[in-house]
Amino acid sequence: MTRILLVEDNEMNRDMLSRRLSRRGFDVLIAENGKAGVELAESQKPDLILMDMSLPVMDGWEATRRIKANPLTSRIPVIALTAHAMASDREMALEAGCDDYDSKPVDLPQLVRKIEQLLAI
Repeated sequence: MTRILLVEDNEMNRDMLSRRLSRRGFDVLIAENGKAGVELAESQKPDLILMDMSLPVMDGWEATRRIKANPLTSRIPVIALTAHAMASDREMALEAGCDDYDSKPVDLPQLVRKIEQLLAI
């Protein structure tokens, strides 16, 4: 089963997205801040990470940089999730090491297509 780490601080977004991904057959791990996301990525080695960019403790930009800098986690694809929908935000996410970008509110069919493309499933 494909394991996805969802790093999201908003409880409503976290619950809604994790339930919808679980119904699609994904095993969803959850972190509520960037620091916990980095730690879970290293200890659990998920197949893919969905990273909110506006997070407490450590933001998604820094969490992604750390994940991509660590040889144990550098190959895990990261999709940035953010309410910021400007072209510069997409560029910033890619520069931080994200493999793709999706804006909130999440369009689940579109997000699942991106997940499948990155994982070649």
